[in-house]
Amino acid sequence: MKNRIIILVLAGWSAFFTACDYLNVVPDNIATIDNAFTNREMAEKFLFTCYSYMPEHASPYSQSFLIGDEFWAYLPNDNIFYHPFEIIARGNQGIVSPSLNYWEGLNNAKPMFIGLHDCNIFLEKMKGDISGLDEYEKVQWIAEVKFLKAYYHYWLLRMYGPIPIIRENLPVSASIEEIHVKREPVDDCFDYIVSLLNEAEVDLPLMLDNMSTESGRATQPMTLALKAKVLVEAASPLFNGNTDYAGFKRKDGVQYFNQTYDPVKWEKAAEACRKAIDICHQAGFALYRHQSFMGEILSPETQTQLSIRNSVTEESYLINREVIWNNPNSMSTPLNGGMCHPRVDASINSVGIFTVRVSVPLKIAEMFYTSNGIPMDEDDEWETSGRYAERYNVKIATEADKYHIKVGHQTATLNFDREIRFYANLGFDGGLWYGNSKFDSNDQWVVYAKLSETGGKWLAHSYSITGYFCKKLVSYKNAFNATAYTSVHYPWPVIRLADLYLLCSEAANEAFGPSHEDATQWIDWVRNRAGLEGVATSWANYAKPALQNKPATKEGLRDIIQRERLIELANEGHRYWEIRRWKKSREILSQPVQGWDIEQDVLDAYYRVTTIFTPKFASKDYFWPIRETELTRNANLDQNPGW
Repeated sequence: MKNRIIILVLAGWSAFFTACDYLNVVPDNIATIDNAFTNREMAEKFLFTCYSYMPEHASPYSQSFLIGDEFWAYLPNDNIFYHPFEIIARGNQGIVSPSLNYWEGLNNAKPMFIGLHDCNIFLEKMKGDISGLDEYEKVQWIAEVKFLKAYYHYWLLRMYGPIPIIRENLPVSASIEEIHVKREPVDDCFDYIVSLLNEAEVDLPLMLDNMSTESGRATQPMTLALKAKVLVEAASPLFNGNTDYAGFKRKDGVQYFNQTYDPVKWEKAAEACRKAIDICHQAGFALYRHQSFMGEILSPETQTQLSIRNSVTEESYLINREVIWNNPNSMSTPLNGGMCHPRVDASINSVGIFTVRVSVPLKIAEMFYTSNGIPMDEDDEWETSGRYAERYNVKIATEADKYHIKVGHQTATLNFDREIRFYANLGFDGGLWYGNSKFDSNDQWVVYAKLSETGGKWLAHSYSITGYFCKKLVSYKNAFNATAYTSVHYPWPVIRLADLYLLCSEAANEAFGPSHEDATQWIDWVRNRAGLEGVATSWANYAKPALQNKPATKEGLRDIIQRERLIELANEGHRYWEIRRWKKSREILSQPVQGWDIEQDVLDAYYRVTTIFTPKFASKDYFWPIRETELTRNANLDQNPGW
C-alpha cells in the first residue's frame, strides 16, 4: 500500500475518476510511477512534467491580456482567445463554466492542482536512490520542484483567494473527510508559499550553467524575485486587513481574510525586495540599454525607445540581462507579429500578413507621462497653456517631432510631447514605427490609421478598434514581404528587473515612508532608463504648484509609484493584477473603453472620442468563481462571495 497515491477531488480531475467520485487509487508497482524514477533520465523527464504546468505567460488565450482594460478587441471574431475576452472582460463570467478555469484546467487554463499532485509525487520519489543521479543534482531538482509548488499555489491564490494547500498527496488510507479538502486562510497560504521558496532558495544556483538548454529553470534570483512579489501581494490592500470579507468564513467558522491591517507585512516585503535586488545584481542582471548594431542609424530618442522595447523583446539571453525569469515554453507568439503590427506598407494587400486583432484603449495612451515625466493633468505647462483641455484637438507635427511623428502630419495633441515610453509602447495615426526592415531613425515606417488608409480599417477584420497599436510587444527585428510575416520570437519575460525595482520602491514607501532611500532610488533608476528626471525633480520643476511636494508624502509617492508600475509594465499582462491587489478594480475597470472613431476618414471626424464598451467590475469579480460542480463533489468547499 505504501506506493499507492490518492488524487484529491479539488477540481478538474474528473478524467481520472473511477466509480468512486473522490479517489483514484493507483495500484502498487504501477509502471508509470515506478519506471519514472528508475534512473536519472527518467526522473528528469518527470521533472520536466512538473514544469509543464507552468502557465503560458505569453498567450492571450490563457492570460490576463484581454480580461482587463490594457487591450481591447473587436467582435465578432472567430479567434479562440476571444473566449476570455467575451466572458471575463465583458462581464459574462459565471459558475457553470468559468473562463480560464485554473482550478480545474478548463477553458484554456492549465490544471494547477494536478500539477501540484505531480510535484508531490516527484518530491516523494526523490527520497529514494535513483541510478545515475548525483546527490548535488538531486538536491537542486528538489529545490526546483519546491519553487514550482510555490508558484502554482501563488497562481491559484491570486485568482481565487483562499485555496486548499497541497502539502503532500494523501495516503490511500485517508478518510472521506480528509479527502474533502478545505480552503485555508489567505495568510496561511502566503506563509506556506514563502516557506517553500525559503527552502528552495538555498539549493538553487545563482546562475544556470547553460542558458541555451536550461533557460526558464529555477534559480536563486528567480526564487527571491518571486518571494518579493508574493510578499508585496500579501501586504497589499486586497489581502492585508480587507474588511470587505469580514463575513467570508469557512463552514467551520474559520476567517479566510485577516481583518486587521498589519504594517509589518510591508516591512517583510521591503526586506525581501532589497535582498532580491542584491542577489540579482550579484548574478549580473541590469536594466537593458540598447547598443546599436551594424547598419542601425539611431537618434538618441530612438535608442531610448529600443532600450524600452527590447527589455521585453530582445531574445538573446546574453544581451538582455534585465529578464530575471523568462518562460521559454511560452514564446511571444502571437502577440509579437501581425496581431499587434499595423499594415504600414500599402503595397501589401494579403490578408494574412497584418492580422491585427488587439488594440490599446485611449485610457492607456493617456496614462503615460508628458515629456516632463509627470501626468498630463498634473503638468503645469499643459494646464496653463490649455493643451490638456485641448488634448483631443489636432495639431501639425513639426521638425521637433521628427523622431516620433511624421513631420507635417496632423494628429491628436495628446500624441505630442509625451515621454519616450509612450512612443516605445504605442503606434498611432501619424506615429513612426522603427525597425521591421527600416533601421534609420530618419526613415521609419509611418502609421496611417484612418478608415481605408494603409493601417486603418481596410477590411472587415484585422484592425485596431481604438486607433492605437501595441508596438512594445513587436520585435523590431521582425520582417515582412508580400507573402509572409516573419517574427523573431522571444521567451516571455515573467519578471523583469524593472518590475522588481518598482516593487522595492512600493514596499519601502509603505513600510518606511518616502524619505527612505529605497522608496525613490529604484523608481528613479527606471525613470532614468526612460530618459526622465527623478521623481522629486520632475514634480518640483513641472507640476502644478499644489502638487510640487507630492513625492514627499507617503500617499503622494504611493500614487506615483503605482502609476509608474502601470506605465513601465504596460501591456505585459501585469495591469489587471496590479489594479486588483490595490483594490482599485471597481474604480478603474468600470471606466468606459474608448478610442478614436475608426470608421471615419476625415481628420476632425476621426479624432472624436468614441466609447466602445462600458464594462462593469463588481465586488464579486475580485476573486474568480469555482465551478458549481466542484462544490457538489466536495461539500467542504465554499463559493467565493457574490457568485
